[in-house]
Amino acid sequence: MADDEAARAERRRRIYGPDDLAERPAFAGGFINFGYWAGIPLDGELTVDQRIASQRALYDLVLDSLTITPDDRVLEVGCGRGRGAREVLVRAPRSLDGLDLVPEQVARAQRSTPEATFTLGSASYIPFPDNTFDRLLSVEAAQHFEDLTAFAHESARVLAPGGRLAVTTFFARHDDAGPALAELLDTFATGLDLAHPIDRFTADLRAAGFADVRADRIGEHVWAGLDRWLALGDHPDRWDRRWIRAAERGLLDYYLVTANLPAAPQPAGSGT
Repeated sequence: MADDEAARAERRRRIYGPDDLAERPAFAGGFINFGYWAGIPLDGELTVDQRIASQRALYDLVLDSLTITPDDRVLEVGCGRGRGAREVLVRAPRSLDGLDLVPEQVARAQRSTPEATFTLGSASYIPFPDNTFDRLLSVEAAQHFEDLTAFAHESARVLAPGGRLAVTTFFARHDDAGPALAELLDTFATGLDLAHPIDRFTADLRAAGFADVRADRIGEHVWAGLDRWLALGDHPDRWDRRWIRAAERGLLDYYLVTANLPAAPQPAGSGT
């Protein structure tokens, strides 16, 4: 098991590090996500600008759900090369930190977005003290996290009481979807992506102490646009177009997961 995990980690480091996935035609503008295509017409030829807009819109969806204020300290887990961090900074938080497990991505992020601070580290062992942040986000990264239970508990630890979390990515819709996903999609077959069931993750968040846990399906605004983009042009290295088939078969979907960490109880008599 440890050998398998190490092999998966090395595969991800290579793809996101030396190979720099963001440079592939499936993505654009420095982002690495499938996009949120609501409001983008899909009945004509899509442009690179529209592809970039879809990826920015996914960040906007997450950031809108976090309601960031000027007092908030924000952490992005799985920050990649830092393109999304620039969208976070538009919301003018007090501070922004990014965390990623790939050294090349951390270096790229720090070069491209020096206004934020980027740290090498794992979602399973977030290298910050307790109660450091007020808002935590992760955009299309949790499918790579080896231990979502640990991530949930670490998120609860580093968030201050009253903090809020938002995670968006694709999750398996049921516990036994893994083998079928591996047959259909190479990224699951090779272990690049992990078939984390959505219900387990929401249960992990509740067990870690989060309340108001929601898992909203947003795939209707993801899969069709992604598939249309992949269908256009001659992309010799484009990602497999079976994603939409996996969604149609009920094996996976794209979710926005949000949760709140309860505020610290007020001392007796503090309101008088």
